[in-house]
Amino acid sequence: MSTTPTQIRIDADIKKQATALFNELGLDMSSAVNLFLHQCVLRGGLPFNVEIPHYSQRTLDAMNEARHISRDPDVKGYTSMDELLKALEE
Repeated sequence: MSTTPTQIRIDADIKKQATALFNELGLDMSSAVNLFLHQCVLRGGLPFNVEIPHYSQRTLDAMNEARHISRDPDVKGYTSMDELLKALEE
């Protein structure tokens, strides 16, 4: 089987996360992309459903609030459930 070099542009953060995931699975990026492409050809399309999720405004607001909280350096974090429970009792 001959191979050909291919260049693609990927969001840096997604690439980092995907590389870490693939490493856990014993794959490199090239092997994972090849698996994806083989599955596309085998199935005659994408190997998963592509859909636009429909979330309620309440869910979207909650997701935005969670995103904001997760990026706020002033929000206290906890490393254990015991630490969280102790803070809740105070």
